[in-house]
Amino acid sequence: MASETSLPSTHRAIVLHSLDTPLKIEQQPTPKATPGNVVVRILAANVLSYGREILDGTRPYPYPKPYIPGGSAVGRIAAVGTDSSIFSPGQLVLADIMTRARDDTSASYLMGIHNGFSSTTIKLATDEWRNSTYAEYAKIPLESCYPLDEARLLGDPASGGLGYTVDDLTYIYRLLVPFGGFRDVDLKVGETVLIGPATGPFGTAAVSLALALGANVVAMGRNAQVLEKLAAMSDKVKTVQITGLVENDTAAIKKHGPIDVFFDISPPMAAESTHIMSGILSLAHSGRVSLMGGIAGNISIPYGAIMFNDLKLHGKFMYERKDVRMLIKMVETGIMGLGKKIGARVEGKFGLEQWDEAFTAAKENAGPGQYVIIAP
Repeated sequence: MASETSLPSTHRAIVLHSLDTPLKIEQQPTPKATPGNVVVRILAANVLSYGREILDGTRPYPYPKPYIPGGSAVGRIAAVGTDSSIFSPGQLVLADIMTRARDDTSASYLMGIHNGFSSTTIKLATDEWRNSTYAEYAKIPLESCYPLDEARLLGDPASGGLGYTVDDLTYIYRLLVPFGGFRDVDLKVGETVLIGPATGPFGTAAVSLALALGANVVAMGRNAQVLEKLAAMSDKVKTVQITGLVENDTAAIKKHGPIDVFFDISPPMAAESTHIMSGILSLAHSGRVSLMGGIAGNISIPYGAIMFNDLKLHGKFMYERKDVRMLIKMVETGIMGLGKKIGARVEGKFGLEQWDEAFTAAKENAGPGQYVIIAP
């Protein structure tokens, strides 16, 4: 087993000191493995399409400063605490930034992105679990680290492997968000799910995921070119372009019905969008709604339609640990594809010093299957 002495005393990391100053590359003390955590050597970390907006304050996500930002990552175990039973140095893992309090699992936040809204999550983000993955090494809670079957995932197809790369594996995080929503509303094989907006990074991932789960898809959005690409993925994908006219859009959706589930992944600026009303009104009796978007304000809902049609509205923040394990299993067994198999591709791979280029590339490449990573 690797010891702490095998790790460097310091490592490079991206550090944010203030919203008014640029990010800096600094030498930071290398994290130590203690009971309850592992130290991961980061190989590739996700960059959100709106990552720059978080770090410059355009999106006012609260987080104690200074800190090391980050995204869910793929890496290798560098050191383990004394209570680790399944991890060993060199092991390939998914390091998830979805962080929960051990003594209050209802309290969760995104490590390195948003400190949450409770005193519990703010305490965790301020103290023990502040720094994230845009660094050479990261300290990750044991329960937020997931083993990956390297031989199966990265192995040669001729020898029973799936032939993926580490870069391919980072797309698992993009799929996890809609997977949490689908699991929460119990999307079943053969059901029809309306995804909207389906043209953004998580919406397009939701389409690929729904197909893998055996569902039919109605993808709605405003970008006709992206909708055309989604329709080309499978004859099980139908599309509806949002016009802003609720009655017309609802009728267009219902042509592909009955709709069992409406999965909403709206961006913050969509509070006044008509697609939520159209989506709810298009649902069949006993339909379910999964609200996973980022709308901060209030929205209008068709109260009568919800009541008379026995509709159920579910709010879901991210996903559960069991969802992560299940999705990884789906990938390892080949049920859920990655990379070329689903049209996903890395549009940019950047080192720590290239953080500015990374955030620019992430914003410019937010279409179907496109993603950007930072590789320390």
